[in-house]
Amino acid sequence: MVLVEPEIPPNTGNIARTCAATGTTLHLVEPLGFSLADRYLKRAGVDYWNLVDVQVHADWDHAVKTLAKVGSWHFFTSHGGLCYADVRYGPDDVLVFGRESSGLPSHILANHEDAWRIIPMRDGVRSLNLSNAVAIAVYEALRQRDFPLK
Repeated sequence: MVLVEPEIPPNTGNIARTCAATGTTLHLVEPLGFSLADRYLKRAGVDYWNLVDVQVHADWDHAVKTLAKVGSWHFFTSHGGLCYADVRYGPDDVLVFGRESSGLPSHILANHEDAWRIIPMRDGVRSLNLSNAVAIAVYEALRQRDFPLK
């Protein structure tokens, strides 16, 4: 699970809680819109931070180099792509989400159009809350593999 430049501490805290519940590593790509010591971040993650493998990357290129030998990449965007539920996820796949205010940067999306994933929603709704979108995607990937929770 990769969050590119997340901005809102409670969202990242909630995502960390999802990662704790599922054994998913949380990769955070800087710049972050908060400090990792932020009390709202900590509160949203409750007392599960010790169960989360959090890795912070100075920038997108560093994250890509670190995750170079993984499975397929899936870039979640409201701009289109395959429906998240129509994709086959493998055990080493990487789910990538962008910041709350603007999503993934265009330079990242431009290089991966074949790996865009969308979560369907009604017309007139711009996007889901980031932590909700992450939970939907993570649990679908796990469901397809019969929930191999560590």
